[in-house]
Amino acid sequence: MSYRYDPKSLIADEFINHEEIVACLQFADEHKNDRRMLDEILAKAEQRKGLSHKEAGVLLVCDDPEYVEKMYKLAEQIKKDFYGNRIVLFAPLYLSNYCVNGCVYCPYHGQNRNIPRKKLTQEEIRAEVVALQDMGHKRLAIESGEDPFNNPIEYILDSIKTIYSVKHKNGAIRRVNVNIAATTVENYRKLKEAGIGTYILFQETYHKESYLKLHPRGPKHDYNYHTEAMDRAMEGGIDDVGLGVLFGLELYRYELCGLLMHAEHLEAVHGVGPHTISFPRIKHADDIDPSAFDNSISDDIFAKIIAIVRIAVPYTGMIISTRESQEVRARALHLGISQISGASRTSVGGYTEEERPTDTEQFDVSDQRSLDEVIRWLIELGYVPSFCTACYRAGRTGDRFMELCKSKQIQNCCHPNALMTLKEFLVDYASEATRRAGDELIQKELPSIPQENVRRICAQHLEEIEKGGQRDFRF
Repeated sequence: MSYRYDPKSLIADEFINHEEIVACLQFADEHKNDRRMLDEILAKAEQRKGLSHKEAGVLLVCDDPEYVEKMYKLAEQIKKDFYGNRIVLFAPLYLSNYCVNGCVYCPYHGQNRNIPRKKLTQEEIRAEVVALQDMGHKRLAIESGEDPFNNPIEYILDSIKTIYSVKHKNGAIRRVNVNIAATTVENYRKLKEAGIGTYILFQETYHKESYLKLHPRGPKHDYNYHTEAMDRAMEGGIDDVGLGVLFGLELYRYELCGLLMHAEHLEAVHGVGPHTISFPRIKHADDIDPSAFDNSISDDIFAKIIAIVRIAVPYTGMIISTRESQEVRARALHLGISQISGASRTSVGGYTEEERPTDTEQFDVSDQRSLDEVIRWLIELGYVPSFCTACYRAGRTGDRFMELCKSKQIQNCCHPNALMTLKEFLVDYASEATRRAGDELIQKELPSIPQENVRRICAQHLEEIEKGGQRDFRF
């Protein structure tokens, strides 16, 4: 059966249309050296209104150093325009590695008899959350394998309730994002009622034929059900959703086109694009050898993809995890990344272990620094580390957040919120060296808050935090 391309359709084969992608790849090859077209695309990108998947595809194959440099400079400036120099911090929390799927790139696949299976009890979750709070984390992304018996939606909901309930010293988890398997509208409503932040689901690959081979068994084998999950999440009331592909499974040009088509589809149907886009690359883990996948991409191509997504979807949050090394992450920050994980442990129950456990890891962690080290590194690079969750708790989600971002009023709320949450970290958790560097940064950044009244109130709250009083001020 043939399908026509339609970004407003709710059928996966129509809004992620194979024939459309193939045609776009051919168009890009034909025009990659067309300087007039390249100039027009970049001029459009400078308007900060984004690019189509077709236009982005042309930029991706352009290898003229002059134009590539223009892309990189524009991506960095667009990120500064909408997100300033703030970088949001989070950590993943693995609840269970029980899984019935057969994903050939993931060690949690149901056929793996080597990996120990583990599911955290609610008491163990509390211990993990305390350990994360003792580091200074305020925002988590919970992860779980797909197993209707071991990991039903009730377990996920109970876990969210437990996480939010833990108040340890000055610590609290203020936002729980959820990365679990595609589910029903009813279950998405339950997640919304539980107070989740963003619902995250990686497509892994948009190439349907490859997808079916990579997911040979289990409920995840259903490409359309998986690909249409974000529409069900939106129907269930979740207006912040996060996209991503696992780069290295399929040809990266195809994946970028599919990823941007998905973003366009969400905008066309729901009036708001993805809240976040993540950039994982396949990594070694247990019985998974990344060299078995022949579509790996170089660091240079990876950087170019990040820059082009920032140009094409200027308002979205962009995430890079500890899968990547310190060097790769530093480069990515300049090209548009706005969120990173820190001190991550990708094993079930890993945060309460003194030594980093590897027996239940989903993937190898490249950046193994402590959160304090990551914070000081960001400060030294000139970024403001942020633990802010204010927009989510003030109801500024979905189109309301995007409107705030597009109007550039984000500087009058997100920037002071970032400074205040950084101050909390410095007072409650930081080493002496990090605290000195952070306090200097805060004094340098305060004058950049545009509205005088906001700036004055922020300064007052910073003093109150310093004195050890109230926490969780927010605009």
